[in-house]
Amino acid sequence: MASESLEPNKWYSLQRTLQTPAHVSSLAFGHAGHLFAGSDDGSLRVYDLSSFKVIKAIRGLGKEVSSLVCVKRPISELRDVWIASGCHIMKFQMDSLKMIQTADDALIVADVSAPNQEDDVLNEIALNANKTHIAFSLDSGAVGVVDLSTKAVSRMKSKHESICGSVKFIPGRPRELVSGGYDTALLHFDYYEGKFLSTRKIRTLSVPGNVATLLKIRPQASYQVVGGMGLSPPFVVSIAMSSTGIIAAGTADGRLLIGCGGYKTPKGKESGSNKKRSRKWDGLNADEEIIEKVAEGPLVALTFEDSNILTVSTLLGVMTRYEVVFDCEQGSVRLDKMWQQETQSVKKVNALIVDEKRVVVGGLTAEGKGVIEIWKKDAVTPTPMPPQNGED
Repeated sequence: MASESLEPNKWYSLQRTLQTPAHVSSLAFGHAGHLFAGSDDGSLRVYDLSSFKVIKAIRGLGKEVSSLVCVKRPISELRDVWIASGCHIMKFQMDSLKMIQTADDALIVADVSAPNQEDDVLNEIALNANKTHIAFSLDSGAVGVVDLSTKAVSRMKSKHESICGSVKFIPGRPRELVSGGYDTALLHFDYYEGKFLSTRKIRTLSVPGNVATLLKIRPQASYQVVGGMGLSPPFVVSIAMSSTGIIAAGTADGRLLIGCGGYKTPKGKESGSNKKRSRKWDGLNADEEIIEKVAEGPLVALTFEDSNILTVSTLLGVMTRYEVVFDCEQGSVRLDKMWQQETQSVKKVNALIVDEKRVVVGGLTAEGKGVIEIWKKDAVTPTPMPPQNGED
């Protein structure tokens, strides 16, 4: 069970609400003073977080900007950005003299569609630690990588049976990545060889019948609605990786999986642990995980700050911050709830990012307009209470 916070609503306060011309579909921080926001109309805006004004933009990409990755470049104050839009991954230099760029200004364009699948759509991209490869996930269920030295596109030999919405590289494992799909599965790959290494299926619970509609899930034979309830698998709709190899996965039925089998002790703390490093990441080992029902709706966004602080959001805007407490010796893990609050203007969440000062969430309002909320960390932060009697 997750222990409750002493004053759960006083850790962050709403600093600013930004209205956008289109639905916000993706977010990323540049450096500490810049916010990148992608939209479903194929546009990107860069905000200065001191003035909250747009300082750069990209327009006319044609498809939703579903995912963003910012990259530092020497001498430039503005980060370069990798954009996922439709079936294309594009790189832009945002310190261009142009205030507004278009698709023609992209320095690199990689088409990741397969033959006769030009309508396949990218969902998430991720950049590895060495900045040599970009991983991608697709509506078709495929997972792949782009080698940035050659621009060659390769796909894993296995794929999800339904939409693959999430993909992450595994820290400290230069050949490995993990993906999450609407087939209720987490898949673990060696992306150099394209081979499947391990998997974790999450068992089914009944969920509200409108979940598939809200998440734009394609009708499938395995999805049935009976009496207003969806007898649906727990679609994996979001995943996050900590710097220490802990995986978090959020499902459409409000469950949160924390897998610690691939935990790597941080540098400087190795002496306190006898856990040996395995030949491959073992983060999907069910013996070292917990799965808790933490929300009534889909957990659409997850992100780690530091090695063990996890922030999550439901589709309808309930944001919660947890400390993941893992006892490496005992193999036990628990969640300590540290903060919880509901968004005020964002009524459908599409993206969530966190840094040491802020929580930023984006999506759309009840009226269907684009919106971003910026929550700023207060000077004094509460500490979690110990578990109550009867809690694990």
